[in-house]
Amino acid sequence: MRKYLHIHLNERSVGTEELQGEAIIRVGRHYIAKSLLAGGVAMVDPLSRHNPLIFSAGPFAGTNFSNANRISVGCKSPLTGGIKEANSGGTFGYALGQNETAGLTLHGVSDEWVVVRLAKDGSISFDSAEPYMGLGNNDAAALLFERYGPKISFALCGPVGEYLGLVAGIAFADTDGRPSRLAARGGVGAVMGSKKVKAIVVEMHRMPPFHDRKKLMGSIREYGTRLGKDPVIDNFRRVGTAAMGDMLNLIGGLPVRNFSAGQLVNPSRESFKLGGDYIRELNLSRGGEPTHACMPGCLIECSNIYVDKDGKELVSPLEYETLGLMGSNCGLADPDDVARLNAAANDLGVDTIEVGAMLGVLMEAGEAPFGDLSFMMKALEEMRQGTEHGRLLAQGTARVGAHYHVARVPVIKGQAISAYDPRVIEVTGISMMLTAQGADHTSGNVPAFDCRGKTTEELVAVSLAAQTATAAADSLGLCIFGRAVTNVSAELIVTALNDAHGTHLEPSFIQALGREAILMEWEFNEAAGFSEKDDELPEFFYAEALAPSGNKARHRGTEVNRGLQALIAAP
Repeated sequence: MRKYLHIHLNERSVGTEELQGEAIIRVGRHYIAKSLLAGGVAMVDPLSRHNPLIFSAGPFAGTNFSNANRISVGCKSPLTGGIKEANSGGTFGYALGQNETAGLTLHGVSDEWVVVRLAKDGSISFDSAEPYMGLGNNDAAALLFERYGPKISFALCGPVGEYLGLVAGIAFADTDGRPSRLAARGGVGAVMGSKKVKAIVVEMHRMPPFHDRKKLMGSIREYGTRLGKDPVIDNFRRVGTAAMGDMLNLIGGLPVRNFSAGQLVNPSRESFKLGGDYIRELNLSRGGEPTHACMPGCLIECSNIYVDKDGKELVSPLEYETLGLMGSNCGLADPDDVARLNAAANDLGVDTIEVGAMLGVLMEAGEAPFGDLSFMMKALEEMRQGTEHGRLLAQGTARVGAHYHVARVPVIKGQAISAYDPRVIEVTGISMMLTAQGADHTSGNVPAFDCRGKTTEELVAVSLAAQTATAAADSLGLCIFGRAVTNVSAELIVTALNDAHGTHLEPSFIQALGREAILMEWEFNEAAGFSEKDDELPEFFYAEALAPSGNKARHRGTEVNRGLQALIAAP
């Protein structure tokens, strides 16, 4: 059994549901979509008291199951106006599981800024947030540990979230206590700020009880064994997500200078410094850590602790999306420069994808030349201070592009495109078009698929399969980086679920869970007023050939939707 908490901020009261069996399993992204759809949230103002903020942990939370302690955060997105599930690693989902808590929903708005504390004895308190207000996340986290002790995790609204900046995410503690793991996308931090909740603190406790703990632990060990044997996982462990930079620069799908080119350097003539191989060797030579687990139990350890030339930590983690959007997309070529921006963004608790794309649009508007690091740091500082200009920047790429009358604004559904140019990485581009989440590669990323000679219908089928598998993982608290094992181990995952919660699920349950989640998300967005026209790429992707490939986007929203509907209707 697990409890689910409904925290009513106006009354400072808590309602508790008791969940058993399959109700503990259908969580994360699936639970978020089901709850928001059933609650009629599609029609509310996303920054009003009527928009609930959901935190949902997976069915294995609180254990050492590798990849299985992610946390999902959901609400109606103030950035896109559609549904949003943003998930993160860190220790928050783990801590909820150790407290035998499946999740919690924040309802309403607090009269004063508060810290909500979940103690290991089951008590819940509402403490003043005054000591933490206006602080960067690093200082606020240090004070939280000082106040509540070392054995806690937290969800933290940063200074940009306090004034409802739409680039704000929610920061969670990593395994070393850094507030560096973010549920970053869609403005979820602004929703937390709108509720005047500065932090949620959860005390660590112990592994929760399970239906058959002995058998479950056997499945956990077997999953770890399969991870250890997979070469894809081994590569993730060696170079982390930055390896995507090497591949995308090589094939010409890297975002460069506001998506105006697909290659930062010619790999036959110059060293590419924003990729996994270069960063690993540089970091090792300085005494940094190329592998680091973002959440308890993870055996992949694809994160890192990146240090400067003197061996001092610059940031953890330094990962591909930030290297792509805050790096090459803004004309930077040195990982030290990106790391410094990344550290500043983490302290603000903002989405580096959205902020990187927004800065690229500012440079496109002529506010600074591409590669101007001092300009970028100043922009982040203005966001920290909450100046009039800083608050404009904190509204995200689409709104900044409109303010400066920029023609080339890389967004879908009002959210910045991830670091995969859709003219070359076509399946991921289709996933970003179709998903209800706004442009988000994590909805169905297939970056290495050979798209040459494939029809729109064929690529939509690949995208839908990836979207379904990803939605299932997001609905089970699983990290998608384990998909080389997870996607081919349905029987093992379902056996573990049955042993954990006394259910009798079949392997087909996993795909059905993912399909149900994305169908509910599309239904939500339709109720919120979205239509087929919102699934189109920005026009410049169709009009401009991307160097060096010469590709233009070739898949229109109407065509991808026609292919999708045919697949959904098929028996």
